Amino acid sequence: MLTLSINGTLQNVDVEADTPLLWVIRDTVKLTGTKFGCGVAACGACTVHIDGEPVRSCSYPVSAAVGSEITTIEGISDGTVTAVQQAWIDEQVPQCGYCQSGMIMAVTALLNDNPEPSDEDIDDAVTNVCRCGTYPRIRKAIHAAAKQQSGS
Repeated sequence: MLTLSINGTLQNVDVEADTPLLWVIRDTVKLTGTKFGCGVAACGACTVHIDGEPVRSCSYPVSAAVGSEITTIEGISDGTVTAVQQAWIDEQVPQCGYCQSGMIMAVTALLNDNPEPSDEDIDDAVTNVCRCGTYPRIRKAIHAAAKQQSGS
């Protein structure tokens, strides 16, 4: 039995220590906002935060998350729309939407670490794949969210 802190709630899970965190979040804890994309940590659809850092949960063993705070897309806010989520809406970022929870998690971590990222900073930090190719809207939304968070 492992105890995880997910979105501020302790969860006891009876899983093998090497089970990917993604499957524990989705199948055991039943939080389905985090998506499976590739299974090899390449696409980022499964991005969650572990102690505030973005992690690709499809290849992250659940045992490595014990003692850390795990945040999923369901726990990214206190029930209000975040600046990143609002920018996503305003800029009409999603097309199919499948990658968006992971993308929002990656962008949120970026803006927490770097509140005024350059385009190069964005390219370095947000390596998630959007199969629909909405990258220009994503970049525009990131800059809009940064402005909203800074109050400018």
